[in-house]
Amino acid sequence: MTKTIFITGASAGIGKATAKLFANKGWSVIATMRKPEDEKELNSLDNVTLLPLDVTDREQIIETTQKALALGPIDVVFNNAGYALMGALEAITDQQLVRQMETNFLGVVRVTQAFIPYFREKKAGLFITTGSLAGLMGFPVSSMYDASKWALEGWSESLSFELNQFGIGIKTIEPGLVATEIGTKSVIASHPAYETLLSKFLAATAPDKIVSTAELIADVVYQAATDGKNTLRYVCGEDAKTMYAQRLAVGDEAFREGIKQMLADA
Repeated sequence: MTKTIFITGASAGIGKATAKLFANKGWSVIATMRKPEDEKELNSLDNVTLLPLDVTDREQIIETTQKALALGPIDVVFNNAGYALMGALEAITDQQLVRQMETNFLGVVRVTQAFIPYFREKKAGLFITTGSLAGLMGFPVSSMYDASKWALEGWSESLSFELNQFGIGIKTIEPGLVATEIGTKSVIASHPAYETLLSKFLAATAPDKIVSTAELIADVVYQAATDGKNTLRYVCGEDAKTMYAQRLAVGDEAFREGIKQMLADA
């Protein structure tokens, strides 16, 4: 029987790569995005259905969930929609910080909440979320982005105890730097007092430092969806694996000192 995955943020990057991979693997794909009318690639695939979804719109979340479930059984929900808000906290407006949390954190929470009754009723289902290495450790001039990803970590771990008793899984994908449009779509808030720190950090995360493609991360999403394991976190990308292992080995404070030294030497 054909399985179905529901994906948020499928217009680019990891979301689009995942939609294409699952479609090629014979899954039915419900790919959601804010403007499906602008999509020029996924709409040509026979087993992909496009639906509109802005994860900051609570009414549309409920409406699109109902539309998706009306199409047939759903096995996996991949909460992928998100973007990066960079810059010193002092430079960020209240509107910007609220939108970051509304998209990256509350959007995931609300989409998940909308699907839980369905999964609980059928005693099966899996939620996968695009987290980040920035949800496992903090980086400079990205406090709100990191906060949104750290929030997902605690939320997922806590929620796993609620969901597992009903046969529902929850997993988080933890990539490092990925060659996706999130870089070009990042919102960068500038402040003269932090200009040096911001420029050094942006240089440290420049495109030539990127080691993972969206397709590589999509492979990990597929692994998480099909391996049958009750694993909470999938750290992926060689940079993420190396940095996370280093932090665990040296401890939080020594690792923080290493980040500060790296930027000082830059």
